[in-house]
Amino acid sequence: MTALASIRSLTVTYRRDGAEVAALKNVSLDIPAGERFAIIGESGSGKSTLALAIAGLLPATAKIEGRIDWLLRPPPMFGAKAPAGLRDHAPIGGRDMGFIFQDPSASLDPVMPIGKQIAEVAYTHLGLSWRDAYAKAKTLLERVRLPDPDAALRAFPHQLSGGQKQRVAIAAAIAAGPKLLIADEATSALDTIVQAEIVGLIRRLVAEDGMTLLFISHDIALAAELAERIAVFRHGELLELDSTAQIVNAPRHAYTRVLLDAHLGLDAEPLLRRT
Repeated sequence: MTALASIRSLTVTYRRDGAEVAALKNVSLDIPAGERFAIIGESGSGKSTLALAIAGLLPATAKIEGRIDWLLRPPPMFGAKAPAGLRDHAPIGGRDMGFIFQDPSASLDPVMPIGKQIAEVAYTHLGLSWRDAYAKAKTLLERVRLPDPDAALRAFPHQLSGGQKQRVAIAAAIAAGPKLLIADEATSALDTIVQAEIVGLIRRLVAEDGMTLLFISHDIALAAELAERIAVFRHGELLELDSTAQIVNAPRHAYTRVLLDAHLGLDAEPLLRRT
């Protein structure tokens, strides 16, 4: 299977209280193109650091070793004959890569109408006129099934519920038609019913647009509902990576079994049958 991104020997360290602390330790993995891929682990496992590294959003204080090679389409001026170095160019955030953050209240601008926040992505990355960008924003609000899209275009984030704001954040993340969608704990701030709705929405949009999904979560049961492949992290290290069915039914690492016991509970049997 073709990899959208190849991560090799990635180590990320931060300086804390005069000492270097490793958030990621020598991580190597591939993100398959067109696949729903989940990174799971408890708080402090390094999964969000990995997502930020992939998105190029790590702070300047982070020390980064290793490499991430992007296997995207070559630049148009070269076509299929692009030099090897140019075939590995990093994607542009917002255009080639969409990012859904954990807290939509923090990721959305509180003083800008919802419609403008979504339209701005299409205007910036797709070269649309503002009129066409707003039309696209309305279509996206319809796709994420936000009630009354016309009213939502004029609304401000504080006028929406948490689940509605996350739908807006998803609409903005896919506005430019990215190849990769990263959802970093995108459901953890929501109640169980809304979580299920958002997971179903992400699954549908990824399928409709042919995107690659990187789903970051501490909840292995939720990841198993959505992902085709799961990587398990702990203390910055990659412990296990396999198909969802293999991870759920026959985990190799003791820590994975602990996660399964903690998150599946009485729901384990139905989940095992579905995988």
